[in-house]
Amino acid sequence: MQDIYISGGAMTTFGRHTGVMAPELAQRAILDAVKDARIELADIEAVYCANVLGGMILGQLIVRDLGLQGIPVYNVENACASGATGVHLARHALLAQQYKTVLVFGIEQLTALGGGTIPMQRNDDMTDLYASAGMVLPAVYAMRGTRFLHERDATAVDLATVAVKNRRHGALNPYAQQRTETTVEEVLASRMIADPLTLLQCCPSQVDGAAAAIMTTRRPEGYRPVRVLSSVVVSGIREGADDDILDAEITARAARQAYEQAGLGPRDINVVELHDAFTIAELLYYEALGLAAPGEAVPLLRSGATRLGGRVPVNPSGGLLAKGHPLGATGIAQMVEIMWQLQERAAGRQVADARIGLTQCTGGGIAGVDHAASSVHVLGV
Repeated sequence: MQDIYISGGAMTTFGRHTGVMAPELAQRAILDAVKDARIELADIEAVYCANVLGGMILGQLIVRDLGLQGIPVYNVENACASGATGVHLARHALLAQQYKTVLVFGIEQLTALGGGTIPMQRNDDMTDLYASAGMVLPAVYAMRGTRFLHERDATAVDLATVAVKNRRHGALNPYAQQRTETTVEEVLASRMIADPLTLLQCCPSQVDGAAAAIMTTRRPEGYRPVRVLSSVVVSGIREGADDDILDAEITARAARQAYEQAGLGPRDINVVELHDAFTIAELLYYEALGLAAPGEAVPLLRSGATRLGGRVPVNPSGGLLAKGHPLGATGIAQMVEIMWQLQERAAGRQVADARIGLTQCTGGGIAGVDHAASSVHVLGV
């Protein structure tokens, strides 16, 4: 199979960018990614723009001022998995030899929404049961957290420990929104959002950011070449009344396909960026990704294996809990972080001897399925 490389990547800082419009924010990341890849804008043959809430033809508006006119621009929306889906579609086009070099970027400006939780659906007709009932994602994950504490040998301290770990990592990341460490006591004492999830166990919803990556069939020069070893996007399957809410089926299914495609297994993974929108999510994804056996997520966390310096560091960037979650940019930012880790460019938070990395991003809450979409990518050098 044709090798597909990520030859360059960049992101803006994640946080509040007052007075900066979304196109300018995206253009900063794009220009830095082009420079990182050591190419010219004219080398780009197609553009994939990932965004959730920015409106129609955002990609064309952003690249117009860069002079990238006339080439195909694909606008991709797949909830929180939008950025990862853009990478997946770009890889397909490169494998089909439609293009040799493409740009994939994601942008979101959530501070423009004015605060509050991200709505599960934005359809005016409110055709989804969750949306019409007023359900929000913190409540969905709180139910999972409550069930987890009931069924597993786990405590509220274990949930808080995920936030402590990722905030410690985020303090080392100059791109992260939250750059201060916290303690278990501070996490548990923070304002209750949806029992058992407190404020510091939920990713920030007020964040702007952009990330960009150059993907190519040409073997890059300079830094250690990073290949996309596998790329999987799947959608949810209708659940029955007796389905286990602790079984992240959609992510487990995507992971199995990604491992098979790459010819690797969970034990081969050296570093992971996963979708920790809430602390309970990280614990569930340990098991779904095969990093821990079923029922063994808490022992894995307690062992220190997922901290920097551990066997398989998870979210060295700080994850969504610390770095932030600008929806369309998140999946691509995960890719850029793993690229930096594999190229030994993650100063201050570098995972030693990392050669295989994995990213996982889920998106969308709709009634009757685990999630609307899930994506798993495996990258390697």
